Amino acid sequence: MGRKRKGRDISGWLIVDKPAGMTSTAVVNKVRWAMDAKKAGHAGTLDPEATGVLAVALGEATKTVPYITDALKAYEFTVRLGQATNTDDAEGEVIASSDTRPSDDDIKAALGDFIGDIMQVPPQFSAVKIDGVRAYKKARDGEEIELAARPLWVEELVMVDREDDDHVTLEMTCGKGGYVRSIARDLGETLGCFGHVRELRRIWSGPFQAEDGLSIETIDANAKTGALDAHLQSLEIGLDDLPEVRCLAESVNKLRNGNPAEVIGSDVEFGDEAWASYEGHAIAVGTYRGGLLHPTRVFNAPST
Repeated sequence: MGRKRKGRDISGWLIVDKPAGMTSTAVVNKVRWAMDAKKAGHAGTLDPEATGVLAVALGEATKTVPYITDALKAYEFTVRLGQATNTDDAEGEVIASSDTRPSDDDIKAALGDFIGDIMQVPPQFSAVKIDGVRAYKKARDGEEIELAARPLWVEELVMVDREDDDHVTLEMTCGKGGYVRSIARDLGETLGCFGHVRELRRIWSGPFQAEDGLSIETIDANAKTGALDAHLQSLEIGLDDLPEVRCLAESVNKLRNGNPAEVIGSDVEFGDEAWASYEGHAIAVGTYRGGLLHPTRVFNAPST
């Protein structure tokens, strides 16, 4: 019999402005400890040196993580031109360099190749698994790695600053699975000058904004006091990209038990994935068919 996890049955989203030098897992563990939460997870890993939005899901909100992971995200990042590194960021060793420096017009023209449906090869130092082993572990051991290119949707990629000849700051909006480090690397190769990421910040992720994120210092200062509860956003925010249907009182228990039940919705079509609410609370996510929601994921009733 498994050991029952200790902690509070608390549900919702806490948005953290992740500092540089801290892993995403460490942030989740910090939040879980500070809020004495039984269960926590996050939507979308940030590299240790990256900053910005890290959406931490607590309790029942962890069931909505896939919908935030799938949502569009925006990054602001500075590319160091003239140098390639083995990690594609400033933490790695310089492996190639060039005295060539592109003009602003050259950079703007090259960005068009990275918009829309593109294919990108993940960095050698990444969490991609090869035969069950993380790529970064193989790279640290000096192994030559061949990573397959992966599809990425890039909604927008624009130049926002050029502080000097060696640096350009870009802003990118993209779908899930994107590696900003790969964009910097490939842009440098396209421009014939090499490049790597110097700084990276996620400015928003789905419905969550960096400006609403709590600092680690604030989390530490309010740990174990209950004060952080006031900053929790509802788990329903994680379902923003799905159509909402309303369920009748007699449908609540049916849905929570995993059974199809009658729902009411005007902006939903046969076969759509949707979420059912009752008095503002999420009851289930499922497939809508002919006035019934067939649940695939259910939410437990809020603790009282």
